[in-house]
Amino acid sequence: MILVTVTLCLLCLFTGTVDIPFQEICKALFGDESANPVWANIITELRMPMTVTALLTGAALSVSGLLLQTTFANPLAGPSVLGVSTGASLGVAIMLLAVPQFAFSTNTSAIIGATLGALAVIGILLAFSSLVKSAMMLLIVGIMVSYLASSVISILNFYATQEGVHSFVIWGLGNFSGVDRETLPLYACMTLIFIGSTFFMTKPLNAFLLGEKYASDIGTNIRLSRNLFLLLAGVLTAVTTAFCGPIGFLGLVVPHIARLLFRTSNHRLLVPGVIVIGALTGVLTLWISTIAGDKGMLPINAITSVIGVPVVMYIILNRRRISYFN
Repeated sequence: MILVTVTLCLLCLFTGTVDIPFQEICKALFGDESANPVWANIITELRMPMTVTALLTGAALSVSGLLLQTTFANPLAGPSVLGVSTGASLGVAIMLLAVPQFAFSTNTSAIIGATLGALAVIGILLAFSSLVKSAMMLLIVGIMVSYLASSVISILNFYATQEGVHSFVIWGLGNFSGVDRETLPLYACMTLIFIGSTFFMTKPLNAFLLGEKYASDIGTNIRLSRNLFLLLAGVLTAVTTAFCGPIGFLGLVVPHIARLLFRTSNHRLLVPGVIVIGALTGVLTLWISTIAGDKGMLPINAITSVIGVPVVMYIILNRRRISYFN
């Protein structure tokens, strides 16, 4: 899978909406000064950051989905279920629709609004986590928060200008071009730190497979572990949504693909497996989006839905033969 991922990364660099000769791409990658400056700029300033962003985003959302599915013992739990993605969307809607004078730059405003909105939802969930003991009830709280945020977004869209609604819709389609070369190091550091932290959570994650009662009996601090899982999943979703928009289905389907391929629920294998498969899927969606659109890049969410829906339908139809949380 790592080899396939590397191959897809090369395809993303060597193919795109602009036809660039193979020799010119090699010159740009190796820093040859004789390279065409326009083509070199496309490679170094657009294709390379998008490819790395797709890798990191796919891995981050997939890890977030794995954490949430194990925490709630629910195969249909994902980053969008808890309302973090919707909270980020609400933050962007406020910046672009309710306070248009703040939208001096659509990209900057989207990042600021999405970060604040997602962190607000994470804070609400952590506050309810100290009051609600049941993981299922906490999941319902997240769904209710998501519905509430969606209602506010609908109201803002109703009163917004045409330009504001257009900017918000474009952001909501999802894309990997929101991270440029200057902001890529920040994005990479944030995602890699929180993805790496998941490796220290494999023991409590495996304990949660036994159920909260048994996990508590063997010495696992249920409330602390659950809060850490929620915080990690929420921050990963917040960061990716802020920079790339709400990317659907990756966090939901990649953990299922990993369990089906490895035939295990052991998180010591699932965590690195989900990271690799998530990165592979992210780069695959980027490559498809660049070669499938004659008028430009296709929206990422249009591709993730095509990939994700068949997997979810397979899980639903074969749920009796698939035993995940054992």
